[in-house]
Amino acid sequence: MEEEMEVMEERVVEIEHPLPCLSESDTQGIIKGRDLFGYVGIEAVLDQMRRKTMKAGFEFNIMVVGQSGLGKSTLVNTLFKSKVSRKSCTPNYEEKISKTVHLQSVSHIIEEKGVKMKLTVIDTPGFGDQINNENCWEPIVKYVNEQYEKYLKEELNVNRKRRIPDTRVHCCVYFLPATGHWLRPIDVEFMRRLGKIVSIVPVIAKADTLTLEERLEFKQRIRQDLQANGIRVYPQKEYDEDAEDRILNDKIRENIPFAVVGTDKEHQVNGNKVLGRKTKWGIIEVENVAHCEFALLRDLLIRSHLQDLKDVTHDIHYETYRVKRLNESNANGLALSPLTLENGTLEKSDAESHL
Repeated sequence: MEEEMEVMEERVVEIEHPLPCLSESDTQGIIKGRDLFGYVGIEAVLDQMRRKTMKAGFEFNIMVVGQSGLGKSTLVNTLFKSKVSRKSCTPNYEEKISKTVHLQSVSHIIEEKGVKMKLTVIDTPGFGDQINNENCWEPIVKYVNEQYEKYLKEELNVNRKRRIPDTRVHCCVYFLPATGHWLRPIDVEFMRRLGKIVSIVPVIAKADTLTLEERLEFKQRIRQDLQANGIRVYPQKEYDEDAEDRILNDKIRENIPFAVVGTDKEHQVNGNKVLGRKTKWGIIEVENVAHCEFALLRDLLIRSHLQDLKDVTHDIHYETYRVKRLNESNANGLALSPLTLENGTLEKSDAESHL
């Protein structure tokens, strides 16, 4: 018997890498590659996801807001290296008196290296152009909520589509005039209201009109104003998922608002073609971070945070809207019914108001 025990002990010692065991209190364990008997192929899911995305493509909806003449269309065209945004005509004096904010959207399919993206650009002609700009943000708030409502209706459909068309606004780029002073009341009020329902990225338009010193001072004043007024701009600290995200996003937050210059003109600089604006002092290279921060904005919107913008829209902003709507429906003991959106706010339907 003693000999058998010795043999068993030897066998236990021979197992160098036993499979991890879960204790009664554990709910999950971690089995790493070195603990597996052989190759499983889990990593292949990344190729599957890539093939599926390339086949189906994806949507990205960007809204640009700011008064006329700040180069919104030019900047969007520069971002996506194509004519994706239509220029709005500058209103004359008579139009400014009666003109109201109306939204225009244009969509394009952009394909690069086999990846298809349906880009929708939502412009807001008339914003900030009136003599009286009171409540000029309401049509924009209303539009954003209408897209959430449209998506919610599709989700609740019994025979809903396998893939719900996504018209929700994933990002709002807000254009600030390069005044060199402080945020205007209209800027504060707009970003304060919209920041609760959509991801806002503020930019200083036509930043080449400021000297480097003026630009730095203006950016600092804007950051102070944003903090003093409790304005939420993207990326928000509370959405950082880990230390790596925090380090990357802290660098982005340090540069907000981005001082940008847009152009679709190419010029020769040291034998190379570059996007830039030609002035009597020289050429301002749009993609040169020493000249402006366009490259930082492009990287944020497209190369590093595009998917995160979509995730924040779905998981945070849309989810907040969805929960609010379902709670309202449950409180009234009714099935979810359409809401009318007046003045950018949610109003109860006629059926509910009679209860």
